[in-house]
Amino acid sequence: MDAVTDFSPSEAPFLPREAPLKMEPQNLHQQPDRHGRPFRILDTTPKLLWLRRLFVFGTAILLTGFGVYKINQVFNSLGVSTLGVIVLVLFAILGFWIALSFTSSLGGFVSLICRGGLGLGIHRTGALPQLKAKTAVLMPTYNEDPTRVLAGLKAIYDSIQATGQIDAFDFFLLSDTTNPDVWLQEERAFLAFRQATGDHQRIFYRRRHQNTDRKAGNLHDWVTRFGGSYQQMLTLDADSVMDGSLIVRVVSAMENHEGVGLIQTLPVIVGGRTLFARMQQFAGRVYGPLIAHGIAWWHGSEGNYWGHNAIIRTRAFAEQAGLPHLKGRPPFGGHILSHDFVEAALMRRGGWAIHMVPGLFGSYEESPPSLTDVAIRDRRWCQGNLQHAKILGTKGLHWVSRTHMLTGIGSYVMSPLWLLFLLFGILISLQSHFYHPEYFGTKPTLYPHWPRVDPVQAKFVFIGTMGILLAPKGLAFIAMLFDRAALRGSGGVIRLFLSIILETLIGGLIAPIAMLIQTSGVISILLGRDSGWNAQNREDGRVSLREVARGYWVYTVFGLLLAAAAWSVSQALFLWMTPVLLGLVLAIPLAALTASRDVGLGLRTAGLLLIEEETAPPPILRLAAENDRLRTEAMRAPHQPPNEAFALLRTDRALLDAHLGALPPARKPGSAIDANLLVGLVKLKEASSLKTALSKLNRQEKAAVLGSAEGVALLEQLPE
Repeated sequence: MDAVTDFSPSEAPFLPREAPLKMEPQNLHQQPDRHGRPFRILDTTPKLLWLRRLFVFGTAILLTGFGVYKINQVFNSLGVSTLGVIVLVLFAILGFWIALSFTSSLGGFVSLICRGGLGLGIHRTGALPQLKAKTAVLMPTYNEDPTRVLAGLKAIYDSIQATGQIDAFDFFLLSDTTNPDVWLQEERAFLAFRQATGDHQRIFYRRRHQNTDRKAGNLHDWVTRFGGSYQQMLTLDADSVMDGSLIVRVVSAMENHEGVGLIQTLPVIVGGRTLFARMQQFAGRVYGPLIAHGIAWWHGSEGNYWGHNAIIRTRAFAEQAGLPHLKGRPPFGGHILSHDFVEAALMRRGGWAIHMVPGLFGSYEESPPSLTDVAIRDRRWCQGNLQHAKILGTKGLHWVSRTHMLTGIGSYVMSPLWLLFLLFGILISLQSHFYHPEYFGTKPTLYPHWPRVDPVQAKFVFIGTMGILLAPKGLAFIAMLFDRAALRGSGGVIRLFLSIILETLIGGLIAPIAMLIQTSGVISILLGRDSGWNAQNREDGRVSLREVARGYWVYTVFGLLLAAAAWSVSQALFLWMTPVLLGLVLAIPLAALTASRDVGLGLRTAGLLLIEEETAPPPILRLAAENDRLRTEAMRAPHQPPNEAFALLRTDRALLDAHLGALPPARKPGSAIDANLLVGLVKLKEASSLKTALSKLNRQEKAAVLGSAEGVALLEQLPE
C-alpha cells in the first residue's frame, strides 16, 4: 500500500485533486495509434534539413574512408593479415565516430556564429509571452538531501514568480525515497517550503512506497494520477535550476505549436568546486554549446530528450511514452533504465515533434565531484544504453531516433574498442618485430621486394586523427571570441586559451582511466550484473589517498604491464603510447588531484577554468546560492531538529499532524497486511522504549511503520 498516495483528496493536504490520464505501455512490434491527429512534424522542421544531414554523415563517411585508405598504406608491408584486417575494421569504426562528432561540430559552429539554436518562434530577448494553460514543475527525488533539493526548487519558484506568471504553474516534489529518515525530512522541508512562500495552493508533495520502474515509473505515476490537469510538465533532476523567463518562453513555444511534444533546453553545469567538477563545467560551458548547436542543427524535429530540464506535452507523453518491460532478466531485461532516449523516440514515432533549443541560456545542473562518482553514475547509464540494443528494431521509429540510441550505445562500446585497437596495435608491432621479410620471392625479378612501412604516412594519419579529434575544441574557442560576455566571464582570451590547454592535458591523462572504467562496466553488464539504484553523491567531501589507492591501483598495474609490453617491442612504440601509459601509471595521483577541492578553488583564484556563470552569476543562480547559504547556516545553527524520523515526529507537532493527515485510512479488521508492517508493529509492541524500537527495526520495517497510522500511534506511546 502506498504510504502517501492511497487516500481521497479531502484527506490529502500534500496533494491536489486527482485528474487521471491514461498511460499504457507501448507495443514495440506494431505501428502506434496516433488517435486521429494530423501529422504536424513538417510544420516545425527546418527547410533543407536533408542537406544538413547529408553534409554531416556524407562528410564523416568520406573522412573515414580516407583515413582507412591511409592507415592501410601504413600496414601495407605486412600484406593482408588477420591482425591488419582487425585493426582496419576497428579504425573504421572509431574513425567514423570521431569524424561524425567533427562534422556535427562544424554545423554547430555555423549555428553559433549565426546566432541560431532557437526556432519555434522563441526569442532571446523582448517582452515575455503570456501563458494560457497550466504547467506542472516536477522535481523527482530519491534519497537526496531534501533541504538541498528544495533550495533549488524554491529558486525556480521565485524566478517564475518574478515573471508575474506564477499562476500558470504548480510545483510537485515527487519522492521515491526509501530511507524513512529522509522521508520525514522531506515532509518537514516541504512544509517549510510552503511556509516560506506562503503558497499552499501550488506546491505539492507525493512519496511512492513502491519504487516501480524507478524515475520513469515516478513520472508515469504522476501522469496517470494528475496529468489531466496540466497541458505541459517541466521535468527536472534533483540538482536542476532553471530561470523563470526561460521557462516561460519555452512553455509559450509549446503552447503555440500543437504538434510539438517535447522541447529540450541545454543544461549548463555549475557549482563545481573540485578540480574534476570545474573541468566538467568548463568543458560543458565552452564546448557544450558547440556540440548542442551541432546536433540541433541536423536533428531538427527528430531531437532527443536528456531526462531533465525539458518541457513535455503531457498528452503526448501519456499517449506514446509508456515504457514496456523488456523480455528477460536484468541487466538487459526488465524496466528500461535510460528511459529518456526511448520516450523521445516513441513520441516522435507517434507523430510528435521533438526539438532542442540550445540558443537560450538559463538551464543549469551540477556535476559529480570526482571521477569515482562519475564512474558509479556511468555504470547505471552504461547498462541503460546497452539495453537500447533491444529497442533498435522497434517498428515505426524514425532513423534519427535509432541514431540517438546507436550513439548512446556507442558512447560506451567505444571504450572497449579503443582498448582493443591499442592491444592489436601492440600485437602488430610485435609481429613486425619478429617478421623477417623475403626480399626475393619464388619468381625471378630484377628488384627485391622491399617492405613498404611508411613512417611519414603513419605520422600523417596520427596528426590527422588528433586534428579531427581536437578540432571541436578549436572551433569552440573561435566561437567564444564572438561572444564578448562569455569571453569576459572566462577571464579573457589568454586565460581562456590556457584553460583549454589545461583541460585538454588533464582530460587526456584521465581518458585512458575512463576508458578502462567504461570497459569494465560493459564487461560486467555482458556478464549479467545489474547496476542497482543508488543515490548520487553531490557533495565534494575529502577523500583519503588510501581510499583512492584502493580504488585505482588496478589501473596503475595495468599501465605498468602495458608499458612493459610496449617497451619490449620497441622504444618507438613505447614513446607513441606514452600519453596512454602516463595516464594509467599516474591513475592514483590523478584521481586524488582531480577530486581535490583545494586545487579546484586554487585554479579559480588563478583565473583558470572560469565560466561566465560563476564570474557574473545570473539572477537564478544568485537565488539558488542564497538559498543554499541559508540552508548551510541553518544546519550549523544550535538546537537543530533531529534527523531521525521517530524523533522528528515526537518533537514537531505540526509535522506529526501533517504526516498523519496524509496517511491512508486505518486498516479494516481482517484485511491483508504488509509483512514489513506486521513485523514492525510486533517489534514496537515488544519495545520498552523508543531507543529499543530503533535498534530492532530495519529500514523497510521502519518505513512501513511510518506509513501506518497504527504504527505512528504506537510510536507516540513509547517512552524515550
